[in-house]
Amino acid sequence: MSASAKSSAKSKTSKNPADIRPFSSIVVDGIERAPSRGMLYATGFKKEDFRKPQIGVASTWSMVTPCNMHIDQLAVSVSQGINEAGGKAVVFNTITISDGISMGTEGMKYSLVSREVIADSIETVVGCQGFDGFVAVGGCDKNMPGCLMAIARLNRPSLFVYGGTILPGELDGKDVDLVNIFEAVGKNAAGGCSEKDVERVAEVAIPGAGSCGGMYTANTMASAIEALGMSLPNSSAQAAVSKEKTLDCENAGAAVMNLIRRGIRPRDILTKEAFENAMTLVIALGGSTNAVMHLIAMAHCAGVKLTLDDWTRIGKRVPVLADLKPSGKYVMARLVEIGGTVPLMKRLLDEGLFHGDVLTVTGKTMRENLSKAPRYPKGQDIVRGFDNPIKPTSHLVVFRGNLCPGGAVGKISGKEGLTFSGRAIVFEREEDALQGILSGKVKAGHVIIVRGEGPKGGPGMREMLSPTSAIMGKGLGKEVALITDGRFSGGSHGFVIGHVTPEAFDGGPIAVVRNGDPIVIDAEKRAIDLKIPAKELADRLKRWKQPKPNYRRGILAKYAAQVSSASEGAVTDSQF
Repeated sequence: MSASAKSSAKSKTSKNPADIRPFSSIVVDGIERAPSRGMLYATGFKKEDFRKPQIGVASTWSMVTPCNMHIDQLAVSVSQGINEAGGKAVVFNTITISDGISMGTEGMKYSLVSREVIADSIETVVGCQGFDGFVAVGGCDKNMPGCLMAIARLNRPSLFVYGGTILPGELDGKDVDLVNIFEAVGKNAAGGCSEKDVERVAEVAIPGAGSCGGMYTANTMASAIEALGMSLPNSSAQAAVSKEKTLDCENAGAAVMNLIRRGIRPRDILTKEAFENAMTLVIALGGSTNAVMHLIAMAHCAGVKLTLDDWTRIGKRVPVLADLKPSGKYVMARLVEIGGTVPLMKRLLDEGLFHGDVLTVTGKTMRENLSKAPRYPKGQDIVRGFDNPIKPTSHLVVFRGNLCPGGAVGKISGKEGLTFSGRAIVFEREEDALQGILSGKVKAGHVIIVRGEGPKGGPGMREMLSPTSAIMGKGLGKEVALITDGRFSGGSHGFVIGHVTPEAFDGGPIAVVRNGDPIVIDAEKRAIDLKIPAKELADRLKRWKQPKPNYRRGILAKYAAQVSSASEGAVTDSQF
């Protein structure tokens, strides 16, 4: 445990009320702050509330997506826990967007941008209002890293509550979810099902509130945050609408008050070792490629150096144990039913793959939190043992090579093989790639190149769930590969590699790939190479000219001008 973590873990409740109100006291104490108190009386404050720590509740509630449509009620439960523990809760909203709805459209360019907006807006409200601490409640993919980035920047006592996973839909006796709809579209294009069949899936796949049901990005990031120690045990493995999730929210309210009284701040918890725990759990669960970029971004905000090489280092010793969608059989709700993430974290700790002495938001160490962890029931096959892993090393492979000298990230489960050789077929936009797949232009043996979709070039790194699902739906999952400077939904699977750096807009080698160029992908050597003479590649790059930006006004233009590379977390404050 770091020195600061040891000090925080031993700290006692302060006897001086001002010590637990370091920010709100500046805003509301004294005769000169009477106007501030007058404003707050109108919002429901009582006179006695001004002597309590003010705790923000950052709610990502919105009716734009089922992932977040219940979070207003969860925020009420968090507030109840805060108020009962002696604080004064103040709920405020931030935005959310829906990846699932905007996927495959121009609107998806705002998805990664929303991570920055969420972080910026929480920082803005908490900083402006003088909250002494806060609890952030998130549901859809970008909520999680956005909330944690704000938590790390502000470094005030705080924690995260996951809105919870959706229950699966059911069709013909089988679990179905959002990805099944996308793949049905591809199956329809291949003549494997009718439009009516596609609509049957769409009508039942998403039965209510909660985040997408597999080990996609939302569940991946929620699990990572729990392993970081920034949410309460099993917060990442509860159904969105459940007694357990309501209790989790109430307990979070009490937990933030405990953090305030003990002087425990996020950067006491967000150490390099904590990030290694998060990476380890993501790998063991078979999580999303987005975790690579998001955890690097979160570490950046916490002042912790985390790189692609750390993912390779950790990945060499951590196996994939959970048989979860998209590459596996089960949805997240089935993991919840057998005990969630806590038993797996205990296994990882016992195996020497987890740091046990790191501090968490319970005020205890990870080892203490897991000391009484239950075991998974006998006979379950959702989480395997170390003697029978799904893959002995990480499925998240960091690639280098002359096509991606700055790095690229692939989700290689092993089911699609470990090597692929083929000829490039190049598309300048995701929409063109999707039509190429659906129309039959893309054939077995192709390496699909989708470029101009990077953080700056898109801008915003759109997720390629529509093309990858079309590939699977058409039965080409083992017959083609896809490489992009964009990224992938947690629901994508197959031989797919994203986050190519440098991106095409910055003149990376992906910008000069031509139709028919031979490409070799080797997951064992962690290399992607464009098999043309070095002189020819150099000549192409010398002749390349940067395209004009796609946007010159508004948030997409501002984002493109400020964002770092995917390998650096695609953050917007790295230059400061």
